[in-house]
Amino acid sequence: MDKKTLPVLNLPPIAARLRRDDDSRRGGDEIYDPLRRRWVALTPEEWVRQNFVDFLINGRGFPAALMANEVPLELNDTGRRADTLVYFRSLRPAVLVEYKAPDVAVTQKVFDQAARYNSVLRAPYIIVSNGLRHFCCRLTAEGYRFLPDIPAWATIAQDAEERQ
Repeated sequence: MDKKTLPVLNLPPIAARLRRDDDSRRGGDEIYDPLRRRWVALTPEEWVRQNFVDFLINGRGFPAALMANEVPLELNDTGRRADTLVYFRSLRPAVLVEYKAPDVAVTQKVFDQAARYNSVLRAPYIIVSNGLRHFCCRLTAEGYRFLPDIPAWATIAQDAEERQ
């Protein structure tokens, strides 16, 4: 596998661990997910997830110990999965992150999906990214308010303290 064939994203480059696994049932290219501590299929969306998680940790100071990928949730009696969930130290959801592949446009439909998931999780922040475009919203009493950038973890944690 050659990293040069992976899509270039609007994120800092990462030192991803990649491998080709022809022996497993899945077979094919894989990337190591440090949050799940296992190898996962390298899909375009997974490439975005791994790059974005690295950006949150190394670029915005998010604590890896408070992050989880593919978090199960139940919505209308149906099992779903939140792409990435970041928790406050109290283990309440802080940030819900929804990813799409780079060739998938970030549309209102994508935000609606994230908002539906968040109706269960109630995280005060939602981030949506396709690796090229990133959007962050903060939940307010009036609804979601778009932010000009993705805040640092210290800002999110301080915001939570002020809300209590």
